Amino acid sequence: MRPLALFDLDDTLVDRRAAFNAWAEEFVTARGLDDKALTFLILGDAHHSGPMDRFFAMVCQTFALAEPPERVWEQYRSRMPELACCRAENLDALRRLRRAGWRLGIVTNGMTDNQLGKIRNTGLDALVDAWCISDEVGVRKPDPEVFRLAARRCGASPEHGGWMIGDNLVLDIAGGHNAGLRTIWLQPKRRPKSWSFTGPAPDFTVDSVAEAVEVLLERN
Repeated sequence: MRPLALFDLDDTLVDRRAAFNAWAEEFVTARGLDDKALTFLILGDAHHSGPMDRFFAMVCQTFALAEPPERVWEQYRSRMPELACCRAENLDALRRLRRAGWRLGIVTNGMTDNQLGKIRNTGLDALVDAWCISDEVGVRKPDPEVFRLAARRCGASPEHGGWMIGDNLVLDIAGGHNAGLRTIWLQPKRRPKSWSFTGPAPDFTVDSVAEAVEVLLERN
């Protein structure tokens, strides 16, 4: 039976933070805003969780924009896939897994147009068997069902074992664990000063996707 590996998208396979920062710089420049506005956007995004509609409502209110939040959010979702990139070493690592016979999938929260654009524009669509985007399937991480659905789309089942690799301890690690998967945590380069997590511990902790792939290859 072919082994299964599911990956998170943003800040795991794709450098979402860098893409957002580039978008924020364009946003500020286009509207004649200052460096304080740029800092506000970057920090606001860093502390935001969940769907981005409320974030863009706050942005439009803060800067008294004439554009409705829905339009700004739509423009953001159109531009982000163009700014997103997947490191060459991440692509190479996925190719190694495929050559070794693994089934590969992506599990991501977010809007379908935004996330699917990232998957396609970075070439990840050619390297994985399937993906699940929360907006498309109506289930968000950490709900175990989204992992089970991703596994089934890959032609596998978490009941037969598998792995989830991601950067978020709640969404990826606890969610994957509760779906019956083993987990690998891609730890952030900078952790918050106040750091606490009481959920299930990851099976392994790594610093890169390439290192996570080495763990998988050594255990299959």
